[in-house]
Amino acid sequence: MTTPISRLRRRLVAGGTGAVATLGLGPLGRAALAQAATVEMPFVNGRRTLVAYPEKRPLIVLTSRPPQLETPFEVFNDGLLTPNDAFFVRYHNAGIPTSIDGDRHVIKIGGNAVGKPFELTVAELRAQFKPIEYVAVNQCSGNGRGLFDPRVTGGQLGNGAMGNARWVGVALKDVLARAEPKNSARQVTFDGLDMALFGGGDFVKALDVNHAMDGEVMLAWQMNGADIPMLNGYPVKLIVPGYYGTYWVKHLSEIQVIDSVFDGFWMKPAYRVPDNDCACVEPGTTPAATRPIGRFNVRSFITSLADGARVRAGQPLVVRGIAFDGGQGIREVACSNDDGQSWRNARLGNDMGRYSFREFTFGFTPRKGTHVLRVRAWNRSGQSQPMEALWQPAGYMRNVVESVRVLAV
Repeated sequence: MTTPISRLRRRLVAGGTGAVATLGLGPLGRAALAQAATVEMPFVNGRRTLVAYPEKRPLIVLTSRPPQLETPFEVFNDGLLTPNDAFFVRYHNAGIPTSIDGDRHVIKIGGNAVGKPFELTVAELRAQFKPIEYVAVNQCSGNGRGLFDPRVTGGQLGNGAMGNARWVGVALKDVLARAEPKNSARQVTFDGLDMALFGGGDFVKALDVNHAMDGEVMLAWQMNGADIPMLNGYPVKLIVPGYYGTYWVKHLSEIQVIDSVFDGFWMKPAYRVPDNDCACVEPGTTPAATRPIGRFNVRSFITSLADGARVRAGQPLVVRGIAFDGGQGIREVACSNDDGQSWRNARLGNDMGRYSFREFTFGFTPRKGTHVLRVRAWNRSGQSQPMEALWQPAGYMRNVVESVRVLAV
C-alpha cells in the first residue's frame, strides 16, 4: 500500500535522531499539475489551478517557483483553526529548502549589540526555555490584492491568503535575554534557510528591539498540534502575532541584535505603505512618504455563503463568518441583508484569544429575489472597516466591508 505523502512526512519528522523532512517539488509537482482542476477567482484573468503539494490538499496556485498557494475560501467555514494541509503558502525567493534535518538544524543568535552570542538546536530550544502557546492569524500583506480597483501590480490574490492556527514555541525575549542585549540595541533581524537566486537578497526582516522583547513574539515549532509543515516553515518559524505574514520568517536560522535600523531590501523599499492614518492614497498617485507595514487592520468575512449562492426563499437562514484584527480583539460585528441600508448586531462566538479569528452568526428569512449581505467589524479600540475600498500602489491591507450577493428562489 502506498503511504500518503503527508503521513510519510509526519513520520519522518517524528522519528527522532536522523529525522529529515523532505519536500518533493519535482516529478510530484509536474504530475499534479497535469491533473489539476481549475478555479475562477473573482477578478479578470483569475483562472487558477488547484494543486496538491506535499503535505497539502489541493490549493490555489499563484506561482510554483517560488511556491505561492492560496487557501480555497470555503475552508474558512469549516472551523476557526485552519487545517495545516489547507494553510496558505507564501515564499519570496525561489531558493527554498527541500530537505531539512530537524535534529541538526541550528539557530544562531548574535549581532553587534549582544554580549554573549550563541547557537542552539531545536531540541535545545524546546528543552531549555519555557513553552508558550496561543492562537494567531497569519495573513499575507497582499491578501485580496486581486480585488483592488484600479488594479495594482503584484500577486493577484483573492481573500484566501490567511489562516488561523494554534502555535507552540518559546518567547523570543527569553532566547534574546541569554545573549545579553546591550543598551545600544535598536533592532533584531531574522533570516531563514530560503535563499535568493537573483535580486532582492535573502529574505531578512527586522523588528524594533522593544517589539521583539514584548513576550509575545515566538519561535514556534508546532502548529495545530503537529510539526509545522515544510512549506510553512519547518522546523522553526517566527510568529509575530497581529502583524502581517511578511514578518513571520520561515525555517528560522539566524537572529541578529543590531545597533542600527536595518534597511535591507525586504524592509526598504519592499513592504512599505503610505505613511498616513489610512495607509492609502488617491488611485494612481504616489505616496509622499512611506513606512514599514505593521499590524493588521480590522477585517470580516461571510464564510457560509459564496457570492452568487442560491438559497430557499421563505426559510430561516443562518449566516456564519469570521472577523479579526491586529490584536485589540473584536468587540462587535454588524450585519446587513439589504446592502447596508439597515444594520443589526451579529452574535459573536467563542473567543480563542485576541489574535485569533472570531466567529459570528446572524439569521434572516429571505424573501424571493436578490439580497446583498454585508458585515462590518469593530475592535475594542473602536477601529472598523471602510464602506468603500481604500487604495495604495502596493495592494496591501485591503479591509473594505465585503458584500455577498445571494438569490432566494
